[in-house]
Amino acid sequence: MQPAPETVDVVIDGIPVRVIAGTTVAAAILIAGKEHFRTSVSGEARGPLCGIGVCFECRVTIDGVAHCRSCQILCRNGMDVRTT
Repeated sequence: MQPAPETVDVVIDGIPVRVIAGTTVAAAILIAGKEHFRTSVSGEARGPLCGIGVCFECRVTIDGVAHCRSCQILCRNGMDVRTT
């Protein structure tokens, strides 16, 4: 029997989410049920397009730092993520 995978707890827009260690912030946002990650300057809902950090559509605020590419950052215990 294999041991249970290590998990981390993050907060996505006030929603507590537990994910497996090594999960990207983008994946945690989707697990939290969010349909979009940010709103463009013209008011359009935006979300991950490329998933490899090239398109910049997955930008969120993490622990008060704006414009973080969520597809490139792994979740850490206690991380506070804001999509708006």
